[in-house]
Amino acid sequence: MSQAKRSDARGVVDTIEETAIAVLLGGMTLLTFINVVLRYGFNSSIIWSLEVVLVMFAWLVLFGISYGFKVTAHLGVDAVTNLLPPGARKTVALVAGGLCIAYAALFVKGAWDYWAPFADLPKTTGRWFPTGLDWGARTYGYTETGQIPIPFDWLKSWLEQTFNSYVEGGERKFDEYSKLPVVVPYVILPISAVLLLFRIVQAVGRVWRGEDESLIVSHEAEDAVEEAALLNRD
Repeated sequence: MSQAKRSDARGVVDTIEETAIAVLLGGMTLLTFINVVLRYGFNSSIIWSLEVVLVMFAWLVLFGISYGFKVTAHLGVDAVTNLLPPGARKTVALVAGGLCIAYAALFVKGAWDYWAPFADLPKTTGRWFPTGLDWGARTYGYTETGQIPIPFDWLKSWLEQTFNSYVEGGERKFDEYSKLPVVVPYVILPISAVLLLFRIVQAVGRVWRGEDESLIVSHEAEDAVEEAALLNRD
């Protein structure tokens, strides 16, 4: 793949990620605002809005963690590592990156094992690292959210047949959902875990190639002080 195509693909991914974050943040704000107006202006409310806002906030946080690694926005302390020579600084960064990769791998396993039963999929076996699939584990595809409705009939039908079906007397049947199943909001867990692992590997790769000196260190405080000093000087 040429450099131009890689840049275009990276730009598309960046746009998707940034748009998703903006939509989540905007949706939370809009729903909260509408509910406040309804409550204090019309003595009414959208009964499912609070639960949706909580879900969107969880998605925003989990999705934002991996994005923070991508843009090196996470805060870090580099007062000690800055005292080291470049070679030692790179070694420390790579060791830290290896620990982060191990943690992210554990997060992927834990996220999958938590979400899989709600999707009628098998959890992994093994305490720390996957050693196989537990096909005999109990599934919970019937579990619903508290108040969130299913917005479309075609989506309701697909969810029921995909995550809440069973075979009885040689015939496949399914129970109807009255609310959105938790498999939908919880899907962010494995997605965010895989994204986090991917972004950490990318960050470690940049350190390995010498493009960055650290993984995630952001100097927001120093930048803010410098900006304030410039404003006062003017």
